[in-house]
Amino acid sequence: MPLPTIHVAAAAIIRADGQFLLASRPADKSYAGYWEFPGGKLEAGESAYLALVRELDEELGIHVTQATPWITRTYDYTSVRVVLSFFRVTAWTGEPQPREGQMLAWQDACNVSVAPLLPANLPIIKALSLPTTMGITQAQNDARGFLVQLDIALANGLKLIQIREKSMPSDAFREFAHTVTQRAHQHGAYTIINADIALAHSIGADGVQLTSHQLANLSARPDLYWVGASCHNTEELNHAEQLGCDYALLSPVLPTASHPGAPTLGWDEFARLSASRNLAVFALGGLNADDLNHAQQQGAHGIALLRGAWL
Repeated sequence: MPLPTIHVAAAAIIRADGQFLLASRPADKSYAGYWEFPGGKLEAGESAYLALVRELDEELGIHVTQATPWITRTYDYTSVRVVLSFFRVTAWTGEPQPREGQMLAWQDACNVSVAPLLPANLPIIKALSLPTTMGITQAQNDARGFLVQLDIALANGLKLIQIREKSMPSDAFREFAHTVTQRAHQHGAYTIINADIALAHSIGADGVQLTSHQLANLSARPDLYWVGASCHNTEELNHAEQLGCDYALLSPVLPTASHPGAPTLGWDEFARLSASRNLAVFALGGLNADDLNHAQQQGAHGIALLRGAWL
């Protein structure tokens, strides 16, 4: 017999310093004392967003002024299936107060200090540590010149780099990828190797970006901290979810200089494809740094940039 399903709106309430709010479940609820993201059940006929606004007012006494759709997580407990629609809440009025007898704690995604956590929330905490802007390398035939641009971008706060150089000879690419990874790690940034799982392991990179061809042919998730997938349609996004990928790059959103005249998704189709996904989705194609806020309003975790990351 299928489990009964409960739909819940949940909030990753994020301060300007990057910390997010967790709340303990009150003594009169199941899993009392477990820590979770604030939120609650949808009422009949209520949208997830309206439920979010209502629940945060009732639980914490805050009024949401900016929230964007993010990740949808489905989790089966012993007697119930819970579908959690997560929002990133980045602006509100009022100071969070424990209106229902719960405890509150601001946390860092890389150093959560409260326990135990509700199991459904663990992947969300990991996703909160995933930077929202990815820079994709553009060294081409000038690795030395690119490394100067890389140092500037790292100094300016870039924390996620995909190392992708299709035209670079393999030996040169290995050396380049190792150098980029060393420099990135000195700044606390992650590096993702495009396609080459073995290389990612051997140089100590943080993850791999699977091509759509790899995605179609893999049956198990590579053993790396971050695993992303390059996706262009519903089928590929579904497979990325099934494989347990942390994120997907969904493209092309807008026209690009490298593929003029090629078909694009546009923002409406991007929003449709990325909605209710159990992984973070980056928008890729024809974007610049100023597009981050708009992309997140369409349900993106963030944006991936080629030329725009190195200006």
